[in-house]
Amino acid sequence: MNVVSLFNGMNTGRQALENVGIKVNKYYSSEIKPYAIELTQHHFPDTIQVGDVTKWKEWNIDWQSIDLVLSGSPCQDLSAAGKRAGINGSKSSLFFVFVEILKHIKKLNPNVLFLQENVGSASKLDVGIMSRALGVYPVRINSKLVTAQLRDRYYWSNIKTKETMFDIVTDIPQPKDKRILLKDIITSGEVDRDNSLCLIERYIGAVPKSEEAIQKFLINRVDFGSYTVVKENNLLRPFNKIEMCRLQGFPDNYCDILTTAKAGSLLGDGWTLPIIEHIFNFIER
Repeated sequence: MNVVSLFNGMNTGRQALENVGIKVNKYYSSEIKPYAIELTQHHFPDTIQVGDVTKWKEWNIDWQSIDLVLSGSPCQDLSAAGKRAGINGSKSSLFFVFVEILKHIKKLNPNVLFLQENVGSASKLDVGIMSRALGVYPVRINSKLVTAQLRDRYYWSNIKTKETMFDIVTDIPQPKDKRILLKDIITSGEVDRDNSLCLIERYIGAVPKSEEAIQKFLINRVDFGSYTVVKENNLLRPFNKIEMCRLQGFPDNYCDILTTAKAGSLLGDGWTLPIIEHIFNFIER
């Protein structure tokens, strides 16, 4: 399989393909963060780095040979945590570069597969615009089914679809709930009886006092790598690298070559590995 991965980040797509047993021939990565590229080349040195997505027409790629296009275009303008500039905002409008690339490939290979991910808090208007551009409506999956985090996301794909009376929709079923809790991924501390809050050993700040407010705090965190909640005194500490990797379904040592801050940046912006594996399991072999 030949793959083009746009906004490649920490290369979750490649890792997922490997994990489900899909052989990769050529993997083209469009990424501009140096430490993201460093991590990708550390784990998969055969990855072909092609650079800035806006310069895709300059890339040396046999487009007809591409079997799969991956895209996790920026969500800042779509997220409830952002300023809601919408799909035409300066960052999230890069989605349309993905659409342009996909259309170019489809002219040469009509059977090309694709996967696009974005935040579950995107407005109905923006979801509709994106769906019409891709010709398929998304499935909505929360990472809480496979890891210990609330991470609500839309996934648009033609890997498996079905036709309704009016539309074509992504037909990926929900993954089985693994019932993984914070107590299962933290490296130190205890979990209270309701399994929703963690007691930890190192404190650096305070969180809202009511459990309802705490849940809203958790759901609305922008910086994934920053905090977990403790019951005692309502204080918190940063997640460490191991915990952040576990929250996204990666091996404990996956980000060992990066600082905690850089690992948190990539993991926070990245895909949940078991979710992508689940989707790729529906690719016909």
